[in-house]
Amino acid sequence: MKTRAFTLIELLVVIAIIAVLMAILMPSLRAARDQAKRVHCVSNVKTLSLAWFMYKDENDDKLVGGHTTAGHWVLAPSGNSVEQKKDAIRQGALFPYVNDTVDVYRCPADLRIKDPGQFAFRSFSIAGGANGESWAGAVQAKIYSDLKRPASKYIFLEDIDPRGYNTGSWVMDFPPSWVDPLAMWHNERGTIGFADGHAEMHRWHDQHFIVWCQQAMFEPASFSFYRSAPADEREDITYMASGYPCKSHD
Repeated sequence: MKTRAFTLIELLVVIAIIAVLMAILMPSLRAARDQAKRVHCVSNVKTLSLAWFMYKDENDDKLVGGHTTAGHWVLAPSGNSVEQKKDAIRQGALFPYVNDTVDVYRCPADLRIKDPGQFAFRSFSIAGGANGESWAGAVQAKIYSDLKRPASKYIFLEDIDPRGYNTGSWVMDFPPSWVDPLAMWHNERGTIGFADGHAEMHRWHDQHFIVWCQQAMFEPASFSFYRSAPADEREDITYMASGYPCKSHD
């Protein structure tokens, strides 16, 4: 029994239909993939936040050091390779509390790991006021009771240091102005972990701040730290200033 083959026109119609279906489905697939990365990122920060919480429970309420020096939560890497940056995580004081895995220190959407000029692995930093990098304008919190309203005080942030790895702590000036940028790998959103152990995805609003952070993400060679917030774009800096974890402001 003979079977009839597709004609050229029929094949072209089938191909056109497939192309239309792919054009319809691709945005949905990208959105699903992006959503999966957001969920993964929030889960990683929640794990770090809970590990941070367990550390203070086992160390007389003392906060783990939030800098990148000896004895702190992570160390500065000894070199520029990804493996050296992973090893700096393993040597940190928080590592025993995260089930001995380096993967939770990274957002899966962080593109710097593909950049030969950076190969950054760790995506998150601790805010300097939480026993981290000392910075003018804030008195550091050293023990958990120094943090008032811990559910509103962030500890972990998606940092975007353009120098190859997230150096030191994430800091800002007081009275409020920007010092360090924040990563926005999730469509102008970033993951934040709080002092009570919860984590959430936060949406940024001020275009001046967003553009500055995107420059750190995608044009690191031309990026400059420090930025004042315009008078008509204060929503993000007000939010970050009110949640900055420290004992008090100078």
